Amino acid sequence: MDIVFGAVLGVAAGRGARALLARLRRPVRPPPGVCETSVAALWALAAWRPLPAWWLPVAAGLAWLAVVLTATDLRHRLLPNVVVLPAYPAAAVLLGAAAAAGPGPSVAARAAGAGALLLGVHAAVHLAAPGHLGAGDVKLAGLVGAVLGAVSWPAVLLGPVLAAVVTAVLALAHRRAAAPHGPGLLAAALLVALFPPAGALAG
Repeated sequence: MDIVFGAVLGVAAGRGARALLARLRRPVRPPPGVCETSVAALWALAAWRPLPAWWLPVAAGLAWLAVVLTATDLRHRLLPNVVVLPAYPAAAVLLGAAAAAGPGPSVAARAAGAGALLLGVHAAVHLAAPGHLGAGDVKLAGLVGAVLGAVSWPAVLLGPVLAAVVTAVLALAHRRAAAPHGPGLLAAALLVALFPPAGALAG
C-alpha cells in the first residue's frame, strides 16, 4: 500500500472513528482532526513499513481500533462492549484471511491459542484484584493476544511487558497511582504488529 494512499484512507477511517465515538452511550468528542490525523499517521506508517501485504489489513484494523478504544478509556476509563465485542468476529475474519494469504493455518491456530491464553490470564488477575484490572481489559486482552499470537509466540510474552510499561508511563504522566490499562494493551499490540521481531509472521 502506498504511503500517501494509506494516509488518505486513514483520514476517511478516522472520520468514521470520530462518528462512532460521538454515537456511543457515553460519547467521546476528541479535538477536531485528532482521530483523522492519528489513523492517517498509523496507516501511513503501516504502508511505509516493509510488512507482508497479507498482514497490512490486520495492522490497519488494529490501528483503527486502538484510536477508538484509547479515546474511550482515557476519557471514561471504559472499553465499551459495543466496540470490543464486534471486534472479535472482525479480527477472526482479518486473521483468517491473513493466514490463508500468508503462511497458512498455523498463524490462525497460534492466534486463537494466544487469544485464549491472554484472556484467561487477564481474567484470573481480574478475579483476584478487580480494582487493578477491569472486565473491559479482560475482553480486550483476548483480541490483543490473538494479534500477538499471529505474529509469534515470543511476541505473546513481549506484549504484556510492553503494555505494563506503557501503563506505568501513563500513570506517571498523569500523576496517578493507576492509569487505564487499555491504551497500554493496544499500544503494545500495535508496536509488535508494526515492528514484528525478526523471524516473526511466519508459519
